[in-house]
Amino acid sequence: MLELLIAMGLFALVGAITPGPVNILAIRRSASGHGRAATAYVLGASLSYTLVVWLMGKGGEQVLHNTWVVETIRWAGAAYLLHLAWRIAMASPSALADGADAAAPSVARAFIDGGVVQTSNPKAWMVASAGVGLFVLPQPDVAAALRLFCAVSLLACCMGVGCWALAGRLLTQWLASAARQRMFYRAMGVLLACS
Repeated sequence: MLELLIAMGLFALVGAITPGPVNILAIRRSASGHGRAATAYVLGASLSYTLVVWLMGKGGEQVLHNTWVVETIRWAGAAYLLHLAWRIAMASPSALADGADAAAPSVARAFIDGGVVQTSNPKAWMVASAGVGLFVLPQPDVAAALRLFCAVSLLACCMGVGCWALAGRLLTQWLASAARQRMFYRAMGVLLACS
């Protein structure tokens, strides 16, 4: 059982910490200097990913065999992520150096954003599908293995996305100038579009 737990944990952490749209948005959100909103975003993304894992464990095999559903998810997710990339690239600089909090996103909105971005992220669905196929379906007690993989995935996602949010927080001082913010936002928008 310990070997399974370690394998699940390593797989989930690698899937969560590698670059992708959720992580790029986490770094951008926390670089804005709004710590509580960034934490809510990380939690929303992590809980959403756990739901994706659970859904894949409960019926993902049937969904992934339906070409129409897969293509719809792929194109809708891509369109949404491109929309987010454009919004980030065109974002106006905020007054980070002044500590201005007028534009601070609400914690609830950040939580919802994290969930929506993660749910529309094709990477999340593919990693969850692979993880369920590797660690859940081959087990004698599939239900218990799915619960364990969901718990491990939640923890790994909090850690992985949280690391990106921490990196964004560390960039806050560097982003005190409007010119650097514009450059950073455009770079994050391009990276998100590429992902």
